[in-house]
Amino acid sequence: MTLTTDHIIDFQTFPSRYRHWRVEYDGAVATLYMDVDEAGGLFDGYELKLNSYDLGVDIELADVVQRMRFEHPEVKAVVLRSGKDNVFCAGANIRMLGSATHAHKVNFCKFTNETRNTYEVAGRDSGQYYLCAIKGACAGGGYELALACDHIILTDDGSSNVSLPEVPLLAVLPGTGGLTRVTDKRKVRRDLADVFCSVEEGVKGKRALDWNLVDDVVANSKFEETVAARAAEFTDKSKRPSDAKGIALTPLQRTFEDAGSVRYSAVDVHVDRERRTASIEISMPIIDAAAYVEELHVAGAETWMLRCARELDDAILHLRANELETGVLTFKASGEADQFLAHERLLLDNRDDWFANEILLYWRRVLKRIDLTSRSLVALAEPGSNFAGTLAEILFAVDRSYMADGAFEGDNRPPATITLSDANFGLYPMSNDLTRLQTRFLGEPARVDELAEHKDKALEAEAASELGLVTFAFDDIDWEDEIRLFLEERASYSPDAMTGMEANLRFAGPETMETRIFGRLTAWQNWIFQRPNAVGETGALQRYGTGIRGDYDMRRV
Repeated sequence: MTLTTDHIIDFQTFPSRYRHWRVEYDGAVATLYMDVDEAGGLFDGYELKLNSYDLGVDIELADVVQRMRFEHPEVKAVVLRSGKDNVFCAGANIRMLGSATHAHKVNFCKFTNETRNTYEVAGRDSGQYYLCAIKGACAGGGYELALACDHIILTDDGSSNVSLPEVPLLAVLPGTGGLTRVTDKRKVRRDLADVFCSVEEGVKGKRALDWNLVDDVVANSKFEETVAARAAEFTDKSKRPSDAKGIALTPLQRTFEDAGSVRYSAVDVHVDRERRTASIEISMPIIDAAAYVEELHVAGAETWMLRCARELDDAILHLRANELETGVLTFKASGEADQFLAHERLLLDNRDDWFANEILLYWRRVLKRIDLTSRSLVALAEPGSNFAGTLAEILFAVDRSYMADGAFEGDNRPPATITLSDANFGLYPMSNDLTRLQTRFLGEPARVDELAEHKDKALEAEAASELGLVTFAFDDIDWEDEIRLFLEERASYSPDAMTGMEANLRFAGPETMETRIFGRLTAWQNWIFQRPNAVGETGALQRYGTGIRGDYDMRRV
């Protein structure tokens, strides 16, 4: 499954193009059916049997979840179930995993994790709760789909079951959060979790309920009645508006250029494959925010803050999946900070409006996507740059930041500035449940309170450097050479070492279920995916379906 220029993985899709999911809407309840097209794999060489999935299936699911938030605000409960008889979901497709490149497998697992997290918090954040109704075998990644839901209902028909069989069957791990959610979210007793994760056949009926693997086990005759009753209970607890009109997520306007560059309306991506770098430049809005005050909903997907978030999200995913040798991403932001802050303030002042709130929650997810991107990240605050409010979060997400000190000779652009706003003090927590400023100043928490006194001030390089908001500030004599040397050095390092170093340094502070999934669990799965016991010629993934067990190197390492 080698990516070619003729096969760009596109993360943008639409309901009319879905091959694997369908949704039925009934007032406050939506039913989401997983009905995977066996012949609809993203690559050739495998069939998606038994509702197994690949990245293409998850791209559609991510689109469903996103559209549910914006296009269907009336929905308060989403029931996830299978569209096939006798099987819920067999998990990630084994043939795909066996033949995929290592990079593709890891990117696939990361994206599926991010998608699960998105609907897992939809109830808490937006009052849109997810329930899972299981009939048939629910195995591996299928059970991980269920684990991310707020409530799991299993039919008691003597055969339907839940399982995480990756360890005994495939010599890998439940890589999209299964182990962590079993212990941390469902709080299954550790010894019982050990048994559960060691049996291929899984657990069914009363035992699944007793071990807290599911929330309800009901007879077939009462299954539909119970599903409807639980959905009604969640709709009753939701504070989501019942009469709100949705916002259509219209297609992004993109132009793909030679050598991987992409132009959007508010975001430009320039790829330099020779130097293994890419720049992502965000241009501040030129539309006055006052134009939206009375017509925020009328602007819909063209609301600048939403459009920019969607474009930035798409750009990050494009670079992750399609530019694998691009090791360094540089972020830039240009334009009038006051104009941007006016758009941000419009959302902050209207957080009780479901649409404004959803845009801010989307920015939270995009910023987390940046945090979790395994590339070297650097922000360049050049002359004319204004990292303000929400965009200043990018400065605190990257591995290093460089700021131009003053105006440069022969450059008529004004000095670079950084402007803090209310958005930088609690609105966008990281995976560790701290803000990026709290994480940055973990050893000096009082510094964050001091920074709050500088809100709404345009800080130039000297002040920003003294406050610890940037890594280095250079004048026009040193700027070009320092940036060039850093980019050349960073692009020359081992990408494996960089991924490990950056992932460890980005998430200081407390461990959460999310950091465990993306850090500890993902790191181990990443390593296991390269081991001969899993992917070697006689490994379990290669021998799956042949009736012959994997031939393992039994040395513990």
